[in-house]
Amino acid sequence: MTPRLKTAYEKDIVTKLMGKLSLKNKHEVPKINKIILNMGLGEDAADNKKLKACSEDLALISGQKPVTTKFKKSISNFKTRKGSNAGIKVTLRSYKMYEFIDRLVNIALPRIKDFRGLSSKGVDDSCNYSFGIKEHIIFPEINFDKVDKIRGLDVTIVTSSKNKIGTIELLKEFNFPINDKKN
Repeated sequence: MTPRLKTAYEKDIVTKLMGKLSLKNKHEVPKINKIILNMGLGEDAADNKKLKACSEDLALISGQKPVTTKFKKSISNFKTRKGSNAGIKVTLRSYKMYEFIDRLVNIALPRIKDFRGLSSKGVDDSCNYSFGIKEHIIFPEINFDKVDKIRGLDVTIVTSSKNKIGTIELLKEFNFPINDKKN
């Protein structure tokens, strides 16, 4: 069964974006290619129990098993060793990606305390949008009683857009609460 947002993108959002961005071909319309969820663990990455607990939490949030990331080089100031655990990440594509966007926009983001919208300045030079979530417990899949420590989460949305305006308009059509006034 195709996700609700995928059908909405194919039927409504493509035509709206063609008008807004003045595009002639529907294949020029920006789309979301993938979503990367990253949880850097710092010193907790060395502890296997904490790594496993975070991995289970991220698996509940994303719907698939995360991969453990490793440090590429040793840096003495950060007390890192090459090859040791740095954190965990998940790459979502296709149906799971659209289902995650639906849960993120409609359920998780409104649960953030004092939430005033996402910054429009989160678009990088490759026209991908990134933002951070300070508390991973905003997702309803996480049982608050079983969490040992509240952790942050980085979300990167990789788009096929050619410019920053196209990325922002695409996210607004997916009902992302983007605040243009926020710095």
